[in-house]
Amino acid sequence: MTAVRPDTVPQQASPAQAPFPTGFLWGAATAAYQVEGAAAERGRTPSIWDTFSHTPGKVQNGDTGDVAADHFHRYRDDVALMKRLGLQAYRFSVSWSRVQPTGRGPAIERGLDFYRSLVDELLDAGIKPVATLYHWDLPQELEDAGGWPERATAERFADYAAIMARALGDRVSMWTTLNEPWCSAFLGYGSGVHAPGRTEPAAALRAAHHLNLAHGRATEALRANLPAAAQTSVTLNLHQVRPLTDSAADADAARRIDAVGNRVFTGPMLKGAYPEDLLTDTERIVNWAELIHEGDLAAIAAPIDVLGVNYYTPTIVSTPADGSGDTRNDGHGSSDHSPWPGSEHVAFHLAEGKPRTAMNWSVDPNGLHALLMDVAREHPELPLMVTENGAAFDDAPDADGRVHDPERIAYLHGHLEAVRRAVADGADVRGYFLWSLMDNFEWGYGYAKRFGAVYVDYATQRRTPKSSAHWYGDVIARHALPPQA
Repeated sequence: MTAVRPDTVPQQASPAQAPFPTGFLWGAATAAYQVEGAAAERGRTPSIWDTFSHTPGKVQNGDTGDVAADHFHRYRDDVALMKRLGLQAYRFSVSWSRVQPTGRGPAIERGLDFYRSLVDELLDAGIKPVATLYHWDLPQELEDAGGWPERATAERFADYAAIMARALGDRVSMWTTLNEPWCSAFLGYGSGVHAPGRTEPAAALRAAHHLNLAHGRATEALRANLPAAAQTSVTLNLHQVRPLTDSAADADAARRIDAVGNRVFTGPMLKGAYPEDLLTDTERIVNWAELIHEGDLAAIAAPIDVLGVNYYTPTIVSTPADGSGDTRNDGHGSSDHSPWPGSEHVAFHLAEGKPRTAMNWSVDPNGLHALLMDVAREHPELPLMVTENGAAFDDAPDADGRVHDPERIAYLHGHLEAVRRAVADGADVRGYFLWSLMDNFEWGYGYAKRFGAVYVDYATQRRTPKSSAHWYGDVIARHALPPQA
């Protein structure tokens, strides 16, 4: 991918009410550990996020996902709410340790039954189920055996994919192997701000390769067990990388972060090879010749039907003149350890003059347009879907119990217009999933950050659609954006 500066390019105005393409899919997304709760019910065993969140000091306020948004018990009401809001699709993830508690062997039916019931409820409501196999919650027993840095984990994942395809393949037609493997590898094993909390640069790179291999093996398993019409995909949080200045040093910083932030996955998955510059940047950390086995790259490059793209904010980088780095503004949590192995010296910056979300992320819809156009130019044959996009703000009910969130509406309007503009400019974008359907456990931030279009009172589990939820429902009904207020 090529680093660009969309903030410096004039954007052509377009009518806000222009419609989206026929068949464009409108949805919302969640993740199992963030919403399900029921952490020890029906045979579910701990995942790495159970262990991590129960470790003192790892999660803000000592929060855990033990109860979360209690979606496990309230899914029928939640699906009814989705229907009232007009959602056409619901992207959920499966808790691996709920259906295969040790990460090995046969599934437990009472774990599968939850997902069967959820899918049936969605179909009865006319909502398309979109299943993600892995959203960061590795069974703890597999981590105890070495986790993603070990090759065997990729093979276990392929077995799990086959189990899920056989269980739900008659009712679920769209499947995603991994959600944001960059976070799993580099936040989980590099900076340690995500589970399992390890800070080992070599392990992070090994994990990246084995996540790539897991995707390839799982894609093969899905194809072998799903109807021919089913679609397979992977979801990547591609960094929309920009150099801070036009200097050669900053251009190299952008190249480096593009390599270890994006092309470490898009290279092998979509082109069948790791980029040479990534291998050079990281050769002092890991022996790629030993890590990559014969046949790995062919397996990783198994064809997919759709590429999921997650976007929240741009990534602005520079190379400091003194060689020191500062990752505090990379948007990925606070740690003394870098999630950028081989490029630890690169500095990160916030976009100047832009609004900020509660995550202190810059609001920049042009970055989403640029990202979609970059991917579309490099892979014109591959349909795209925005599988996560949204923002956290400090939402609270007013005196009447209503939750007004005009900042989120403005964020969504700007980013949906960026998607519509990308489509008009030739990008084959097939759908959009708002992150997130409801407030939930926001990983290392616990319950302190609210990304949901639906407000959750965690004490009572009462759901209250925010203004943005009603606004999004209106967008879906129109199949177009309303005029911006």
